[in-house]
Order: sequence, then C-alpha cells, then structure tokens
Amino acid sequence: MKQRKNIALTALFLSSAMLQGCSGGDSADTAASAVSPEVFIVAPTNGASVNSPVTVEFGIRGYSLAPAGTQEEGTGHHHLLVDTPLPALDAPIPADDNHIHFGKGQTSTTLELEPGDHTLQLLLGDGNHVPHSSPLISEQITITVVE
Repeated sequence: MKQRKNIALTALFLSSAMLQGCSGGDSADTAASAVSPEVFIVAPTNGASVNSPVTVEFGIRGYSLAPAGTQEEGTGHHHLLVDTPLPALDAPIPADDNHIHFGKGQTSTTLELEPGDHTLQLLLGDGNHVPHSSPLISEQITITVVE
C-alpha cells in the first residue's frame, strides 16, 4: 500500500512539473501570448451608410502603438487604405490620398469622402512604414457615403 501511494505522489509531482514547464511557469506571459495580434476598424461598421465627413476609429490588440521611427518589437502605427488594394507587403507603404499614414500613433481620423461606396482597411506598419513580417491587416469594410 505504501509503495502504491509513493508511485501516485511521484506521478502527481512529475505531471505538475511538466505542466509548469509547458506553460512557461508564468501565467502573465501565458495570458499575453494568448492574445492574437490584430488591427480592426471600430467605426464605421461594414455596410454602414454615413454622411461626410466620416470619422474612422482604429482598434489594435496584441501590439502597442508607437510613433514612426520606433524600432521596438511588438510596436507599430496605423495606415488607412482608402479605395485601394493592399500594397506590397515587403516594402514601405506608399503615402498618398489612398494610403494615409498615422505616424504619431493616432487612433482615429476624419475623412472627406464623395457620395458613393468606399472601402477602408487598416495595415500596421513598423517604424519604417513597412508591414511586419506577419502582416497585421484588418478586414476590408465597405461604407456608403450618402451626402
């Protein structure tokens, strides 16, 4: 009976040690790594009918916003793509009326848009305005400007 109890205690100790080793032992690290990085448009919503000027709110999870020029891991800044497809993901994001840079870490903007349908999409860039090696791209949404 004593031998069976020792075997059970040894098995319990080993399984507990293995679980701690697999999880890294730090629940804060585990919780932080459980959040998949993403960028998203908070407002307007996909399919919305809006008036111009249009306020666009940006969201981000799992990364921190930092101004252009910042070269820290896990940071970047938003670029809003308006009525344009994704640019090359291995080069700096263009800067024009269709590729709007938010290099100060801004989380919203107001756009003057003509009546009609428009697409909006976010692309996170690093300190040099280049998408990350695993690009963070929002879903493309379509809005209709009614006036």
